[in-house]
This record gives sequence, C-alpha cells and structure tokens, in this order.
Amino acid sequence: MFNFFLKSYRSGILTFSGSMLKVEKDTSEGDGKFCFRKYDNGEYKNKTPKSKHSNILYAVINAKKSWGLWVDQWTDGIVDWTFTRMEIISTFSEHGIEIPEPLLKDFDNTLHRKKVKRNEKYLEELRNGK
Repeated sequence: MFNFFLKSYRSGILTFSGSMLKVEKDTSEGDGKFCFRKYDNGEYKNKTPKSKHSNILYAVINAKKSWGLWVDQWTDGIVDWTFTRMEIISTFSEHGIEIPEPLLKDFDNTLHRKKVKRNEKYLEELRNGK
C-alpha cells in the first residue's frame, strides 16, 4: 500500500488531497514507512506527523487522502457516463502502477453503490412519468 501511494504521488496522479497537510522533519522519529503505519493506526490524530523522511511521509499521506477524494469524483463521472472505469485504471497502468486489491475492491464497491442509486432514481422517474 505504501509503495502504491508513493508511486502514485511521484507520478502526479494522486497529488491533490483537498486539505492542507503539514509534516515535520524530526531525525529522532522513524522512517517514512514506519511513520505512515503510525499515521494509518491513528497515532497522529490531532497531532502533526513527524518523520526523519518528512517528504516521503508527506507524499504518502497526501496520496492516501487524494485516493479517497478521487474515488468519489471518478465514480461520479463513471456513473454519469463522462468517462469509463477502464480510463481510470489505465492511467495507473500507463505509469506502471498496480492498484492494490483492497483499494480496487473499494473503488468497485463505491461504483456499484452509485450505479444502483442512479438506476433506482431513473426507475422512480419512469414510474412517476417524468
């Protein structure tokens, strides 16, 4: 997961998280991967994350937040027929990045829920004669 987020950030795919993020450099703290695990476990809740590899930690946290934001946007676009699932997946493939199975499953589940909601809305409109 760590490598996916780091590669995605460095390739420019997952760089916008929609929020301000601050990471401090502290040579007494762990490396980027270790501190990302601490972040993922909630140890930095309401605290500024610190690492001796602050740029790496920043990139990975930013990409993780960006993934959540973009999954929502991408699935909205797919449901509205603006673009296809394959276009999104191929963006990662073109950069040699493989999306981890749990993230891909979450992406597909979100997409499925939104399609079901869209279809229910259209069926309701048809029933009401709109």
